[in-house]
Amino acid sequence: MKAVQFGKHGGRDVIEYDEFPDPEVGPEDVLVDVKAGALNHLDVWTRKGLGATGRLDLEMPHVPGSDMAGVVDAVGDDVTRFAPGDRVALLSGVSCGTCEFCRRGEPTLCVDYHVIGEHVQGVHAEQAAVHEDQLAPVPEGVDWATAAAAPLVFQTAWRMLLERGELESGESVLVLGASGGVGHAAVQIAADAGATVYATASTEEKMQHARECGADFVVNYEDEDFADAIREQTGDRGVDVVVDHVGAATWYSSLKSLARGGRLLTCGATTGPRPETHIGRIFWNQLDVRGSTMASHGSAERALEKVWDGTFEPRIRAELPMSETARAHERLENREGFGKVVVIPDSER
Repeated sequence: MKAVQFGKHGGRDVIEYDEFPDPEVGPEDVLVDVKAGALNHLDVWTRKGLGATGRLDLEMPHVPGSDMAGVVDAVGDDVTRFAPGDRVALLSGVSCGTCEFCRRGEPTLCVDYHVIGEHVQGVHAEQAAVHEDQLAPVPEGVDWATAAAAPLVFQTAWRMLLERGELESGESVLVLGASGGVGHAAVQIAADAGATVYATASTEEKMQHARECGADFVVNYEDEDFADAIREQTGDRGVDVVVDHVGAATWYSSLKSLARGGRLLTCGATTGPRPETHIGRIFWNQLDVRGSTMASHGSAERALEKVWDGTFEPRIRAELPMSETARAHERLENREGFGKVVVIPDSER
């Protein structure tokens, strides 16, 4: 089969679309004919060899991709949840199921938690073999680009805001980077929860997209300091919650944007993981800093139900053949467009 792959870490030039061994299907695995995949910023970090907690040690060549959707082609002998012909999407977070955190219902805290495509072989290929527990059903009528683009970002934003962030109706939320995958999902989830939503973006086009997703007030962070703008808009109060997956470049301004007793939520750091901070502002204003990553499969499917019924809409900035995955990475790194970049096996185009 053909698969996106790289044989070493590096720049976009290491990405190839070439022959790769067909996947082996275990007794609890599902073989999926991939109809579409989607990129996340973690694909860029994985290509560079950088994981959330340090350097990655990957089997090479490595197939990236943590989002995909397709049709079940075959199932292992012990599979009970799916049958050939079913429509499915990937849930890429994998937990052990037996450690103390899994036993108490917190699989994303699992001591052996890992992500398909980041820590192990991914799914940007013509076919993928996946354990049946890592798949969610996709209803008829949902297009493949939507099904592929939704799972990782909507489950991440759902858990971050509603579970870790404990967001309540009537509160105020600032979402940084509203043009990205997690950002535009967070805007929609916060608005649906009844919050007043503030957002940041870098162009008028992206600002308009953020408004269409549900933002009540949008700041162009290229033109003004977003913390000062938020303070002005809220009568110097600040917001109850800030969603910051940008990291070093925005961290202090995120703290400055919070009201007393506010919560700063983070699930990533695209500009670097080691920001300068202000401990005095944290303790004096009694701020909470809460990390979050992915979601349990139950929470992920609850988020996806609202995608499938049209409440939430993954925005697609581009659909490209998998042979142009290097260009897809370029679009992410250069912040071109709004929403997700989808890649489709060349044989499906």
